[in-house]
Amino acid sequence: MLLAGPFAVPAQAQQGKTLRVALITGIDHLNPFTATLAAATQVGRFVYEFLTLPSARDTQPTGGIAEKWVPSPDKLTWTFTIRSGMKWSDGQPVTAKDAAFTFNRMLTDENARTANGSYVSNFASVSAPDDKTLVIKNKVPQANMLSLDVPIVPEHIWAPIKDLNDPKTDDMSVVGVGDGPYLLTEYKKNEYVKFKANKDYWRGAPKVDELQLLQFKDAEAAVNALKQGEVDVINRLTPTQFNALKSEPNIATNTAPGRRYNELIMNFGVQNNANQPIGDGNPLLKDIRIRKAILQSIDTKTVVDKVMSGYGQVGGGTIPAIYAVNHWEPTGADKVNFDAAAANTALDQDGYAKGQDGIRVGPGGAKLQFRLTGHSSRPFDQRTAQYIEGWLKDVGIGVKQDLVSDDELNDRTTAGNYDLAISGFATNPDPDSALSLNVCAGRPNAQGKGGTTATFFCDPQYEELYKQQLSEFDAAKRSEIAKQAQARLASQAVDVVLDYDNVLEAYRSDKFSSFTKQPQPDGVILEQSGYWGVYGATPAGASADSAAAGSSDSGGNTGLWIGIGAVVLVVLAGGGFFLARRGKTSDDRE
Repeated sequence: MLLAGPFAVPAQAQQGKTLRVALITGIDHLNPFTATLAAATQVGRFVYEFLTLPSARDTQPTGGIAEKWVPSPDKLTWTFTIRSGMKWSDGQPVTAKDAAFTFNRMLTDENARTANGSYVSNFASVSAPDDKTLVIKNKVPQANMLSLDVPIVPEHIWAPIKDLNDPKTDDMSVVGVGDGPYLLTEYKKNEYVKFKANKDYWRGAPKVDELQLLQFKDAEAAVNALKQGEVDVINRLTPTQFNALKSEPNIATNTAPGRRYNELIMNFGVQNNANQPIGDGNPLLKDIRIRKAILQSIDTKTVVDKVMSGYGQVGGGTIPAIYAVNHWEPTGADKVNFDAAAANTALDQDGYAKGQDGIRVGPGGAKLQFRLTGHSSRPFDQRTAQYIEGWLKDVGIGVKQDLVSDDELNDRTTAGNYDLAISGFATNPDPDSALSLNVCAGRPNAQGKGGTTATFFCDPQYEELYKQQLSEFDAAKRSEIAKQAQARLASQAVDVVLDYDNVLEAYRSDKFSSFTKQPQPDGVILEQSGYWGVYGATPAGASADSAAAGSSDSGGNTGLWIGIGAVVLVVLAGGGFFLARRGKTSDDRE
């Protein structure tokens, strides 16, 4: 039942209800400005509201703390009207000054740009002339102004903190003050995070009283917990797990096209944002001819058919196929077909002859032998690494697998200490989300901080295309530019987009009657751009209509949800809410 306004929740609806989310990855820290692991940035989604966010209905922008917005005729100035009546959990009002502080801190503090710095790089100024009005002025028109994936924090809490790397930014006295659907109450690094429902949340209180993010040992343990009724929802399943769960009693499965892609990145001689070489990558990979031969040796159809058992689509551009209008699908001369024979011929002609052991040798005597790293805990990486080793062996390139922990992988790739690495990213509906992952400014600084890059790519032609799309408000023209940018990236052979995963989820149908999916009606439950799935979980026996509150696309209040006594357990397997690598938005990193 959708209600017009707040009211007292009946006593029978106030029984204790707990929602438990099991994570396979840990949470390193909670600071929304500097969070690097994806589960940590998802915490920010629960605790802090955004200016606007993608709707559950169709992922188009809907209001967060902003209830309306108006661009100037020249698109350089955006004026946002802040929603009345919102409060921080300590009772202070949420105002435009909080939003202005958040963005200005990012403009003036490099550490504050770690997670989402690309969103403000074009900002000329941000001001709050009064508590209801936020004014953002851009250097040039910026088309993604309604897709600023930045948590808005309370100025009165964060302004006194001068060093955003200070451990006290994880204290409950800091991160415990929020305005999102849940409020932090307890945190133990890489073990758990606990929340309580925000009863004053402007959309209406969640149906559960407490939320817990708990770390699981591995995906199999999480699946077993689902079977035993110890948890109620799980995602990021392997195809084998997903298919097996289809026949389990009281378990329902859900699959839908996903918003993420997997890729193989190559260390082409990476540099930081001062154009200084970093890392220990094999210098042979500076030769684009070798990188193109690697591209030609990777059978992406097998990745989809064998690793993902058909639950996905063959990779093309870095904008997934679910966003069809901006997705680039290579054709003609741009299309690199799997052809080991052609790769062998090309390497022969380029002077990389095979030695007695079958491994090619460069003109200087160095072997084409590369390290391959990835997530040791992720089945996709484990299986794909095996295929990659075999494919490259067929063309005379040696591979030494070295899959490591999530933290170690993050450290290595950020520092450029890899040759080949299996990585992945979840993207948002606006094309800037994927395109900004490969701009020059996304590279880390000389201290190894602040990086938001996917590949360390820095290319003048790509930069110009990126700037053009960001300033183009004509959807068709912007789409064409976005496709050109993806084509340019692909032409330089710094990565191989392996596939676009389908989301594979399962839940206890004896515990849940429905979830708010994104997009509706047949989208995903947990792997969303937002918090709708967790926020809209409807325990069996509760009114399904009340879940609609979480999917409202309007900017106005949607009323409260009334829950019944229930225990809601949610598991995110195979990487939690996506493992982040370096930032932008770091919740979208893997």
